[in-house]
Amino acid sequence: MTHTSIGFIGGGNMAGSLIGGLIADGWPTDKIRVSDPDNTRREHLSSHFSIQTSDDNIDILNSSDVLVLAVKPQVMAKITQALASSIQQTKPLIISIAAGINLTDLSRWLGDYKNLIRTMPNTPAMVQSGATALFADKSVDQSDRDLAETIMRAVGLTLWVDTEDQIDAVTAVSGSGPAYFFYIMEAMEKAGVDMGLSAKNARLLTIQTAFGAAKMALESKDSPGQLRQKVTSPGGTTERALSIMEDKQLQQIFNEALNGARQRSHELARILGQQT
Repeated sequence: MTHTSIGFIGGGNMAGSLIGGLIADGWPTDKIRVSDPDNTRREHLSSHFSIQTSDDNIDILNSSDVLVLAVKPQVMAKITQALASSIQQTKPLIISIAAGINLTDLSRWLGDYKNLIRTMPNTPAMVQSGATALFADKSVDQSDRDLAETIMRAVGLTLWVDTEDQIDAVTAVSGSGPAYFFYIMEAMEKAGVDMGLSAKNARLLTIQTAFGAAKMALESKDSPGQLRQKVTSPGGTTERALSIMEDKQLQQIFNEALNGARQRSHELARILGQQT
């Protein structure tokens, strides 16, 4: 599998994270190629990873068994339509990491091409701690599914969803999720400062607490609810804080917020799919 040639169309941060993860996993650098219109970005990728770069998408496509589409969603239609005839000839596995692009639209832009896998990674992939959901067209065989999972696992956890509609839920939970935690951390820092802590100490305490809680949740067999109960002593400080959050209906706020994110993901997919 490590002899498979991977080409990236687009060399932005997410592509760079995937490339770094793949190389760390032992993928040969001479089997990874990237195209990007920005010369500065190409030079950075070439010097940092010792990989081949180009400003010609067709050149990268023609030398790749797997093509990772890592461009902005707003330009996906234009770029894929320009690649369509060559893709029909070379028939690579195509993995899209562009948010909001449905497989139906991607297939249409590529001339009814079907060997497609859609993924939804999140920004912690940039520190090899991402969470990525994958959905494949029904015609994609198991070996290509395994290959796509191996590639995306280079930057963190991977999981498959049963229907493409579930990608909208994934977007709401993990795609946008890091921002929710940053928001909570921001609020905790401010509260700490308001209570007299220095900004530096409030930040360090907040970040380490978030890290420790996530590590406990990852390593424990208990659910988050069970872990919460275990650290909540009756009549104690934690119970007082949680009771205030419950009075403010924090769970309901989260439910409404994530459903709003899911709905917006669906709306954006519809809008982006109207590109011609």
